[in-house]
Amino acid sequence: MLSRKIKNILTNPRFWLGISLLYLFVVLFFVILGLFDNNDSYSKVKSQLSQNILNFVSPKFPPLDKIDYDQRLLALANMPEIIKPVSTSSTSTKTTISATSSTSTPKIYQTSWGKIKMLSPLWPVKTVYPKDGAILPFKRIVAYYGNFYSTAMGILGQYPEDQVLEKLKGEVEKWNLADPNTPVLPAIHYIAVTAQGSKGVDGKYRARMPDDQIDKALEMAKKVNGIVFLDIQVAQSTIQVELPLLEKYIRMPEVNIAIDPEFSMKNGRKPGIYVGTYDASEINFVIDYLARIVKEENLPPKILVVHRYTQEMLTNANLIKTVPEVQVVINMDGWGPPGNKLSSYQQYVYLEPVQFTGFKLFYKNDLRGGSRMMTPEEVLKLTPKPVYIQYQ
Repeated sequence: MLSRKIKNILTNPRFWLGISLLYLFVVLFFVILGLFDNNDSYSKVKSQLSQNILNFVSPKFPPLDKIDYDQRLLALANMPEIIKPVSTSSTSTKTTISATSSTSTPKIYQTSWGKIKMLSPLWPVKTVYPKDGAILPFKRIVAYYGNFYSTAMGILGQYPEDQVLEKLKGEVEKWNLADPNTPVLPAIHYIAVTAQGSKGVDGKYRARMPDDQIDKALEMAKKVNGIVFLDIQVAQSTIQVELPLLEKYIRMPEVNIAIDPEFSMKNGRKPGIYVGTYDASEINFVIDYLARIVKEENLPPKILVVHRYTQEMLTNANLIKTVPEVQVVINMDGWGPPGNKLSSYQQYVYLEPVQFTGFKLFYKNDLRGGSRMMTPEEVLKLTPKPVYIQYQ
């Protein structure tokens, strides 16, 4: 209980505002004293202290390298063929590379660093540049998925914590070896709101996890210098109701969000019997919500993962917005033999581009019927290459 109260205090913006004002008072105190002191060493200390306060009040993130960003998008789309770079005029307003043609005829496109012959009509997609501190596409995320209460929902609930983290480190190393040009960032992908077969006290067929379980996911991620995804399965509730209940966690820089259309039930249907759906309007609600918090807290961009493995799971995908504060990943989370997974990726991820892509690998379900799990090298042959890898 005491630990929870402390965490609530530390996540309260008013607490940090008070700390900031206190630090500013200290700076003013030293400045006033400095008017009567010409000592060089004192001046250096005062200057460093002032800079520390400035950084504390307004956190700094690595500035976005637009040239590297564009080049990495091209690499993800398997388009390395570069026309001789040319200098661009200062009046260029291109935000990033785009592909809008509906044919397969290669065209020449202008980027911030030169011209490129694009061999695909769909990828990379035209989006805004992210704000400073963006993770994608500079790193690839490798996440372990599940719920601590269940051995059937993913690897997080199948083994003791130490064993889970060791296995995660092993997968991270495999992906680093498979693609040395894209450093891997480990993640804990925890199902914070789970769909269930029983109605529950309010008849919504979903269960919200207690804070101590979410806190456990955060602590696990810290042990591997990783980030966290809180997954929401709304069942017969709505994302408009469930997302705000996690706001105190969303305000943490290491916490990101995932939503699962499979368990977003419409017309009173039960989860687990039918496959649910989200519309772009619901995805955009989440994007707007996350973007607001990023602005309020001066955070690096949040990542939003949207699971998908059927056409109906995501309607009007072309209307999903992209903003500098949120990076959207459409994650192909179907299971089965490699041929089935590749077909699903082609049909429901490649053909309806949004921004970035993900790919799920199942330790158990991918092995059904004597099949096998795909290797990192095989997944990296996909177009576009996924930047989010999830193990269940």
